[in-house]
Amino acid sequence: MLRIRLRRMGKKKQPSYRVVVADSLAPRHGRFVETIGFYNPRTDPPTFRIEEERALYWL
Repeated sequence: MLRIRLRRMGKKKQPSYRVVVADSLAPRHGRFVETIGFYNPRTDPPTFRIEEERALYWL
């Protein structure tokens, strides 16, 4: 089964995230099928962008 989830990136104590489609049994830093967006909580306001067409495809 596939899930849409966040994959942590960036340096220590400076996280940013990629929104990826991955197998539900795969580890957080494991294999993924496709990157469909990103999330950066360190900006003001936090930046979140996702490719809607690809997200709807995977849903």
